[in-house]
Formats: sequence, structure tokens, C-alpha cells
Amino acid sequence: MKKIFNLLVITFLAAACTSGYDVCVYGGSSAAVTAAYSAAQMGRDVVIVSPDDRLGGLTTSGLGYTDIGNKQAVFGVAKQFYRKLGERYGRLESWIFEPSVALDVMEEYLDHPRITVLKGYRLEEIMKGGAEIKSITAVNDEGARIKVSASYFIDATYEGDLMARSGVSYHVGREDNSVYGEDWNGVQLLDRHQFPDGIDPYVEKGNPSSGLLWGISDAVPAPNGTGDGLSQAYNYRICLTDSLENMVPIEKPENYDPAHYELLLRLMEAQPDKCRLSDYFIWSLMPGRKTDVNNKGGFSTDMVGGNHAYPEASFQERQEIIQAHKDYTIGLLYFVGHDERVPASIREEMLKWGLPKDEYLETDHWTPQLYIRECRRMIGEYVATQKDCEQKTHIEDWVGMAAYTMDSHNCQRVVVVKDGVPMVKNEGNVEVKVGGPFPISYRSLTPKREECTNLLVPIALSASHIAYGSIRMEPVFMVLGQACGIATALADGIVQNADAAQIRSIMETDPYMDGSQADVIIDDGSPLVVVSEGWQQTKGRRGYGPTYYELKGDCTDAFVEYTLPDTLSGMWDIYCFQQLKDKTNPVMHYEIRIGEETYHKTFDRSEMKLVGQVSGEWFHLGGFELQADVRSVVNMYSDKCDLPLRADALLLVKK
Repeated sequence: MKKIFNLLVITFLAAACTSGYDVCVYGGSSAAVTAAYSAAQMGRDVVIVSPDDRLGGLTTSGLGYTDIGNKQAVFGVAKQFYRKLGERYGRLESWIFEPSVALDVMEEYLDHPRITVLKGYRLEEIMKGGAEIKSITAVNDEGARIKVSASYFIDATYEGDLMARSGVSYHVGREDNSVYGEDWNGVQLLDRHQFPDGIDPYVEKGNPSSGLLWGISDAVPAPNGTGDGLSQAYNYRICLTDSLENMVPIEKPENYDPAHYELLLRLMEAQPDKCRLSDYFIWSLMPGRKTDVNNKGGFSTDMVGGNHAYPEASFQERQEIIQAHKDYTIGLLYFVGHDERVPASIREEMLKWGLPKDEYLETDHWTPQLYIRECRRMIGEYVATQKDCEQKTHIEDWVGMAAYTMDSHNCQRVVVVKDGVPMVKNEGNVEVKVGGPFPISYRSLTPKREECTNLLVPIALSASHIAYGSIRMEPVFMVLGQACGIATALADGIVQNADAAQIRSIMETDPYMDGSQADVIIDDGSPLVVVSEGWQQTKGRRGYGPTYYELKGDCTDAFVEYTLPDTLSGMWDIYCFQQLKDKTNPVMHYEIRIGEETYHKTFDRSEMKLVGQVSGEWFHLGGFELQADVRSVVNMYSDKCDLPLRADALLLVKK
């Protein structure tokens, strides 16, 4: 009876969804959430058609150790999301979190009268009229179909499925360096996340006729910089727990094959001094006694080479690839914990961990989201390249920023002959620093005008492989999703005509899309900051933004004074950014003068710890009642000169 009722509901939805919406967001990622929420807050009626049952993408599915690069690059609803997580964990912002907590926050954004969410529907057909998408048809696993028409469409999938089916130009794999005049695209046989020299690639050591070990390609690597159709490896970001009360033991998967991990054994044999889990996995601890486990070294959670068919595969073929990755990953965890050839110290550590009972209840406590690090990439109105990452271009129409390293995981595992000896090597890993936060053009979110005029693409956006390696971070996708949502309310029917400056202005003046007061940042270089002699403005990646003030040597009588804008009124929390990655600022004193009142606060770096992939934290100076036209200043000084002093941004948050 219940099944019949569900079918009736599905049939009703199918009929209801033939009516038009202002905006149709296809996909279930974090960008889908921010795009839908922002469009709805701009007065648009929005429908999310998601092939996924769990919304939020990687952000709600295990990637709790957020890849940031620089906090300056994260703003708008994305920053509010991390602030909301901070409320759950008792701090201003939280960049590490449990999947279920992230899901709760994401669903708050979708509880909106202008947003309809349809889960479990995958794209089947697109109808276009000229360069305009008229409608899409989607189907679920039970065969029910929905047809959705809308004025604008946003492809918020990791795969770029709607974009590709719309007749928009795109690329799969790595471009040759010559295409965009780059250095780090194409084949890259380098030394990071690599096997040491000498590891034999053959099933029977020294015998090529015995065949290659599982996971090794018989392809001959091309010269560095050569383009090909390969994408960087996928994996799962793994949530485990060591809480016995909350633990489900890791069982041997149905398709378990210990031969898949022979290379790991040979790697362990080659480095006997590495005998801890952390030598083979990035084992990041999350709140709630949980983890975000990621790939590390020559052989780990990346199923190198297992994803090459995925971008252009059918739905069924993709399901098989996803299942193969799941079998590989759970099998790897089981192997490390149970195979007696693994060093006992590693096995003992592994057996302390299991799946969390309170996560992923619908999917047997295992994340449903494979980490699709890179799939299709649109070739749109503007292609972001290495030059953008290096800040060698001038982008006026920017609507978001990226700041992460130009990062690619390995693409293939090959045999290399060195000094006459064949050995296994990984190929494709690149980790090259960018020149600080760099702007992302609105044109990178839009197709070429002649190809489609009502589609926006915040994830499978227009970028080269190596530029995408920097852009492809969840906070950035969320920012770009917000930009796309706003654009649907500003465009005149043609997304390419939306004014990027107007989009950016809305994100700056109303960042959370709810009319609340925007934060006030007073950073170094501002006319509101005065420093005494000896301070030098310094470039660096440790601070908030690209620069900060630094003082080395005698700090007697040294100070930095921040004058608060005299237009502010009401209760404001005041924070200062403290760099904690380096040995700086042993003890800092703050004198806060609000009109005639004076307050004092002392920062001791030993009392603060780094949490997540950050270089520093916001130190709370307190909450203060500000009055317009009343002079208010924050004065920073120190009486300890044994370490360099650094002065960075001041943050004001309206209560």
C-alpha cells in the first residue's frame, strides 16, 4: 500500500513539474544549494532537480577538512555556512566538521518557500530552441519522469552533465601545455605522492612475462607537458570513528581481492621505517571522534587509473565505476587491518577504527558521494588558465576568488625504466603554489553566447586542467554557485549580459542574501591603520589576504592602531587575525577605546590552536556597543620582543 502511495506522489510530482520555474538547478552539490538559495532570495522560484538523494555534495559527504588556500577567497553565503558550523562547535567559524552536521546546515538553506527539491532524478533529455534550453526531462530509478521548464538553468553537477547535453563545448582530460601557454598542464612525471625508486612492477618480481601488478598501466608515458584524455584520480573522503559505542566494524567487501594491494605491500617493504597509518593516509581528525581520511603517498585511497571512462560513461557504467571505487576503498581499509603481511603496528592502529553508526544512515554508514575531482570542463566565454592563478592577467568581471595550490592528483600508474631497471611510478601529481587569491571571471561560468544563452556552470566551469586544480575547492564552488543564483535575477534572458560588477556588489553589500549587515574588514594597507616605525608590510601566505605587517627586533614603543569606521552603530564583535603557523606574536596586548571607555585584552598564542587547513585563527577581543560619529580605535602592542610580531586584519561582525 505504501509503495502505491509513493507512486501516486511521484505521478503527481511529474504532472506538477511540467509548469515553469524561474530557475532550474540541476545537481545536488554544495554549489547547487547556494545557487538555489541565492536565486530564491532574489525573488526567483527555483526547483532543484538532483540525481543525488543527499544534498551538499562532498561538503556533506566526508570532506570535512576543508581545502581553503586563504580565507580571503571565501565570502558570501559560503562564509555564512562555515559560520553556522562554527555556531555548532562553539567558535566563530569551523572549517572542520562532521558530515551530518554539514547536512543539517545545508538543509536549513533549502527550507525555503521559493525552493522545490526533487531528489533522485537524473537527466534524460534536453529540449532546446536555438541557443536556449526550454526544458529538461529527468527520470528516477522507478522509471518516473518529470519535465521541468525554466527561464534559466544552472548545471551544479561535478560532471557537467547538463552542460554537455546542451551542446556546449567542453574538454575532458589534460590540455597540452602549448594550448594555453602553460607549464604545469599535460603529463607530469614528478616526485610528489610517488613510489621510491626500485619497486618492481611485475606480478613475479623481475619477470615481465608474468604481467603487471593490478593498477599499473601498460601505457608508455609521453613527455612532460603532453596533453591527453586522462583525469586526475578519484577517491572517497572517509569518515571513520574510534568510539566503540558509535562504531560499526569494517567488513570484507563482497568483491574483495587482496591482489589489488600488492603494490602497497611492496611500498611498505621498501620503506620499513614507515610503520604508522599516517605514513600511508592523511588521517585528519574531525569533531565527534571522527575522521576525514584522504590520499597520501605512492599508494593510498586514490584508485589511480580507475576513473578514465567516467566523464563520458552512461549512468549504468558510472554506477559500476563508483562501485569499483567503493570496493577498492573498503577493501583497502580491510586489507590494512587484517592482512598479516601488513606490519603489525599498522594493523593494530587500523583495527581501532570503524564506520560511524550516526553517519550515512541511509547508505550503511558509507558516504554515497565519490570524490569527482575533475570531470568535464566547459570551454566558455573565458578560459581560466595558469596565468590567472599566477595573477598575470587582469580580470575586471570577477565574481569569485580561488587561492588553493594548482593541485592535481595522479592520473596513471606506469612503468619507467631508470638506469636499465624497470620500476613503477605514478604520473600526474602537481602541487604548485599560486600567487595569492586570484579572481575568477564571470565569463568562466557562461557558455559561448552562440552555444547557449540561459545556462550557468559554477563547477564544471571554463578552465584548463591546471587552473581547475586550484579552483576546484568546495568553498569556491559555493561562492560561484551564489554568483550564478544572483545572475539569474539580473540577466535579461541572456546570461552573458548579466553585469558582473552588479553581481559582485550584491555579494559584498548583502553577502548572506538576507539583508543583514556585512562584516567590516580593516586590513593592513587601509588608511584606517597606522603603524609605528619598524613595521614592514610583508607578502606571505600565512595571513589573511596577501600581505600583513611584520616587526623584527626591538618592540619597545611599537604599536599598530586600527581606527573603526565612524559610521557603525549597535553591538559588534571585534576579532583580530592571529597567525599561528609560524612562531610569531608570543604575547600581544590590545587596548580597545570606544569613545571615553577603554578595555583591555591579551592574546597568548599558547592558548590558541590551529583547527583545520588554516594558518591562523580569529582572536575574539570582545563585543562592544559602537555609536556613529564616536571615535573608536583598537591599539595593538607587545612587551615581548623575542619572536617577530605580526599585525594582520581586524574583523567586525554585527551581532
